[in-house]
Amino acid sequence: MTSASAPAAGARRAALVFIFITVLIDVLSFGLIIPVLPHLIERFVGGDTARAAYWVGLFGTVYALAQFMFAPIQGSLSDRYGRRPVILLSCLGLGLDFILLAVANTLPLLLIGRIIAGITSASFTTANAYIADITPPDQRAKSFGMIGAAFGVGFVVGPLIGAYLGEIDLRLPFWFSAGLALLNFLYGLFVLPESLPPEKRSRRFDWAHANPLGALKLLKRYPQVFGLAAVVFIANMAHYVYPSIFVLFAGYQYHWGLREVGWVLLVVGVFNIIVNVGLVGRVVAKFGERRTLLFGLGCGALGFVIYGLSASGWFFLLGLPISALWGLAAPATQALVTRQVGPEVQGRIQGSLMSLIALAGVVGPATFAGSFGYFIGKTAPIHLPGAPWFIASALLVTGLLIAWRYARVPASAPVARAEAEAAA
Repeated sequence: MTSASAPAAGARRAALVFIFITVLIDVLSFGLIIPVLPHLIERFVGGDTARAAYWVGLFGTVYALAQFMFAPIQGSLSDRYGRRPVILLSCLGLGLDFILLAVANTLPLLLIGRIIAGITSASFTTANAYIADITPPDQRAKSFGMIGAAFGVGFVVGPLIGAYLGEIDLRLPFWFSAGLALLNFLYGLFVLPESLPPEKRSRRFDWAHANPLGALKLLKRYPQVFGLAAVVFIANMAHYVYPSIFVLFAGYQYHWGLREVGWVLLVVGVFNIIVNVGLVGRVVAKFGERRTLLFGLGCGALGFVIYGLSASGWFFLLGLPISALWGLAAPATQALVTRQVGPEVQGRIQGSLMSLIALAGVVGPATFAGSFGYFIGKTAPIHLPGAPWFIASALLVTGLLIAWRYARVPASAPVARAEAEAAA
């Protein structure tokens, strides 16, 4: 698609709406279980919060490890067979997996469900490649902001509904999520168009880059992408502090219940929507992707410091608008990455980045949940519940320094590489 004609522009806008709704329903289904999964785990371990924190960390680690192994496969499949079938299989798999989570009556079975979710969660990876397929380079940051807005809307509505449903029955949000994911599958089956025409697809499935190590080697072929990939890894590792400890931290530090957590997550989602819908396009247009990325990382680091220092819930809330500006960084990063490569490898590049995000998830949950459990435990040298937030802040500062070196807009558009070179 090009921007030369009105019909092409209209078709592009329609496709963006399709992918926005697809991602929105996916995020909404995940958001529903955020407030209840830690408490369900806590119930399985007899109400021991410190022990539950370690289990939450393990759940996050195995979920991310499954993503790390399978994200490159999904990216290569989308380059070879198109984006649409990969998204559809992802939605169907997630719907069936949520049903398994709803009926799981032991921790091991619950853990197996999270592994399956990690294997099937491909829609986010493929959505990024989808956007790169249909959007001109200078408009990609704004389009990636739409995906960020879908995350925001999902996390506005999802956790709040999940909190209220969880007060009725901790299993109920899983059933609701299963229904949404299967509805997403039906929506995509009948409405979602393909974004990658046959002539732009890879001629064969690339096993060399469909494994995690091969996928990471692919990134090294593009030096600027490799540097930005390091920023993606570090930033996403820092982001895992939220699902790893927020629910348990809020209950321990501020004595917040499911409703309070749900409302705070709603505020976070509203800020996320404002940033991604109202600010990303304007800020990138005015200051460029590089400055936007650096500013976003700096705000995220400052927000985490405020969280870590917060002795009261009201002080914690003061950090929300500052931390929300971190949302500027991700669309700017994705736009810079997609500028560096041609359409024939977008899926593999996005799959490689998803592997890094998953790898961050292997390390992040254990780091944050483990440090939280340790610093509230009896053997800790100092009582410091905010320790995970300080660790996350230090990570973002490191990412900012790397971005200062590698965040550059290429002088010219990437030229599509020959298939032989892409498979070399």
